[in-house]
Order: sequence, then structure tokens, then C-alpha cells
Amino acid sequence: MKTTLSIIFTMLGLLSFGQTNKINVLDHKLIGMETDKIYDKLVKIRRDFHTHPELAGKEKRSQQVIKDYLLNLGIEVDTTIYAHSVVGIIKGGKKGTRKIAWRADMDALPSDFPEQLSFKSKVPGVQHGCGHDVHLAIGLGIAEILAKHKESLKGTVYLLFQPEEETFAGAKNMIDNGLVSKFDPSEIYALHVTALPVGQIMVKPNEMFAYQKRVRIKLKNSVTNEEAKALAGKIYQSLSRAKNDSKPWEVQNMSDHRDGLMQPNTIFNDYLIMDKNFMISSKNEELFLDTYLYETNQAQLEKIIPAIEQVIKKENYTAQLVSVSFIQGNPTIYNDENLTKKSMKILQGIYGDHSIVRSYGQVPFFNDDFAYFQQKVPGVYFFLGGSNLEKGLVAMNHAANFMVDEESIKIGVKSFSSLIMERLNRK
Repeated sequence: MKTTLSIIFTMLGLLSFGQTNKINVLDHKLIGMETDKIYDKLVKIRRDFHTHPELAGKEKRSQQVIKDYLLNLGIEVDTTIYAHSVVGIIKGGKKGTRKIAWRADMDALPSDFPEQLSFKSKVPGVQHGCGHDVHLAIGLGIAEILAKHKESLKGTVYLLFQPEEETFAGAKNMIDNGLVSKFDPSEIYALHVTALPVGQIMVKPNEMFAYQKRVRIKLKNSVTNEEAKALAGKIYQSLSRAKNDSKPWEVQNMSDHRDGLMQPNTIFNDYLIMDKNFMISSKNEELFLDTYLYETNQAQLEKIIPAIEQVIKKENYTAQLVSVSFIQGNPTIYNDENLTKKSMKILQGIYGDHSIVRSYGQVPFFNDDFAYFQQKVPGVYFFLGGSNLEKGLVAMNHAANFMVDEESIKIGVKSFSSLIMERLNRK
């Protein structure tokens, strides 16, 4: 006599036959049921990661926990790529050439903000203040769900547990040590929990964040500190740009119903933000003015240095100018337009039109080294809401009182397990 579960799988197989590019809702209802069953376990493991955070380059315990979890699911594990990275490998039971990777970052932050949690960090000065503990729980949940459906998958899934994201080193080092050449994924996906309403998934094609640069103005030491401060103020006033005198640096408004990211007229596009307080220092008879800036339009980046030089000329400091240059800048998240559109269509087809929304802006100040993966493999990076104001939970990354509604774990697991399954099994 067949069990109820085996009957369901038989029905799903019959309903799915010949429907390669059509969504079978029953498949995903089953994923939702399975996610509900493992939810408490995932919350427990998230809290374990939170209690035992590890800085970039020191993720030894996290690596072992992840490795043990995957092995217990019968998933093949590779820990040879780089440092404390873990790659879980699920080979589907059906023929298929597509290889899909999912990235979850592992490291915590140097931080000692007071925590209002029953599962506080036990490591002085180290906290999961950016949500990577939530990402790990979601990654392990996706692994467990897809392992249950292994025989019905076409192709291969790689679960990439990446160290050293906070130092912007881990993704690049995994690539440099042969990740792409060894596994050759055809698509890659990731998410970041942030201060959107709990469970809200948001995405856009192309840039998700503003371009971040650190600029240095080098002057002769004949310029006094007071003169340098005044010059910095002129540069700030001349270059800063925002729509209709808005304040895109107030990232707490990114979910605002009038001005937030989901609005076509959002204040979070077409801006250039500069840190107002330039860092002023001197060395070897030279004065340095350093600041960070955030620009939404890549084409405008090459105009910034000439614009600064023009202000310096206008303020009569040309004779004192040594150089203006960018001294730091990382690649930014750039979502593949075709995959983004397909991902949105799949998730809306399964979980409804409101399950995922389009972003119309770019977030300043933050970034993610997932951008290095996207330089090699077409990929999509999503925001996942973790805030619940009714519960007093605000998931503003890198901020005091950062707290996440753990219901976001459930949304993340079922949504992206479904997405990966659909992408694998389509023509």
C-alpha cells in the first residue's frame, strides 16, 4: 500500500509529464509544506550561528556545522576550493545540462552593539549584524528541500557557502582558486535580508546598489586645514546631486510607500552622495582630502574627477593641486536582465503577483562581493525583507538593534527552492 507522500509524488509526476515550461503548482505546494516542517530546525540553527559568530577568515566552526548538516542530508560536499568555504553538490536524477549555484555568505561583523535577544552573541566584539546567519539558515533549508526532490531534478545544484564577504574578498578568492572552472555553473543566485517588510522579495535588472568610490585630493602642504575644510565644502556642494532636494542617504526610507525603492519615482535613483566630512591628513609636505561617494549612473563616474578639478580651479587652488584620483572602488551588483525577468515571472506564477516586486532605485552605502561571481556567471541578487514593525524588528544592516523576523527564513527557503527547481527543469 502506497504512503500518502508517495501517492502525491506519483500524481506530481503524472501532472508534470510533458509540461516542461509550465509551472506545476502542486510541486510548489509540496515545497511549502516541506519548508514548514523544517522551519523550527532552521530557526534553531540560525540562532546557533548567531550565538557563535565568526569574523571573515575565521569561519572554522561555521564551516564544520554546514558540512555536517549537508552530509547528514546525503549531499556531496567539497571544502577544497578556498579557506572555510563549503560547496554542497546535488546532482539531479534526470538528464539535464543546466548547473545552478546558490550563494550564502558566512561571516559576521566586528561589532558590540547591545543585543535585545535571548540568543546573543557569545563572542565579545563580534556579531551577526548583517544577517548572514539568516542567509546560512536559508541556504541550508534550500539544500534540504532540493535534496528531497533530487530524483526529479534535471541538472546540478551547487550550494556555495562563502567566507569573507564583509572584507569583499571571499567571492573573488573562490573564483581565483578555481570555483568556476571546476563546477562551471550556468546561473547563480543570492539574496540579502534587509529592512523591507518581512517576506518581501525585491529585485531589479542591472545595478542594485550605487557605485561606491573613495576619492583622494592631494594638495601641497601650503594649504591650511581650515582652507582644506572650506574647499571640501565647496566640492560637496558642487558635486552632490539628488532628485527634488530629496535625501537618498536616509536609507531607512527605502521601503517608504511614497518615495521608496518600489516606486517608479523613487528618490533612490539619479543621485550622487558624498560624505560631507572629508578626512584630512598630511604626509611628506602634502595634504590629503579623502571622501567616499556613491553614484547611481556608471557613465557619470568618469566625469567626477574633472568636476572636482574644476572646483579646485574655480577656488584658486590650481597651483596647490598635486592630483585627484580614485583610490578605492569595488564592482557593484549587476543583475542579468534576462534572468531577472524570468525569475520574477516564475515567482509571481507560483506565489502570486505580490510575492516579488521590482525595485526602481539603487541603495547607497552597501554592496556585496557577489558582484565578482556575476562577472563570471549570469546571476541575480535579491533583497529579502526582514523587518516587522509590529514586533519592533528592524533589519537595518550594520546598525544598532539590527533584528530579523525569522519568518523571512521560511519565505526565502520556499521561494528560492521553487525558483531553482523551475530553472533546472525548464528547457
